[in-house]
Amino acid sequence: QVQLVESGGGLVQAGGSLRVSCAASGSFTIIFNINRMGWYRQAPGKQRELVATITSSGITNYADSVKGRFTISRYNRNTVALQMNSLKPEDTAVYYCAAAAGDMDYWGKGTLVTVSS
Repeated sequence: QVQLVESGGGLVQAGGSLRVSCAASGSFTIIFNINRMGWYRQAPGKQRELVATITSSGITNYADSVKGRFTISRYNRNTVALQMNSLKPEDTAVYYCAAAAGDMDYWGKGTLVTVSS
């Protein structure tokens, strides 16, 4: 099994920046086979949505709402970070880390990001 642990959430004013990180631990075999990691978010009363993903070869994908403001980075096979700049109140949500290895998806428990206006 693999566990994903997020860190770095918190409260920030609109226009500010925040960085969230995620580290995977557990089965070496599963971690070695992670081919994509990413971030999703869920705002109150809304469905979970894609924020950004990055493949093991470095290909990134962003939601239109965060393009130009957020940057996803993967430092090794088990660590991914999301740099969030120019934050808006509508970015307020619980941010979840996700990892895909083969046919399996793994999820963290989430970290809350609150952007005040």
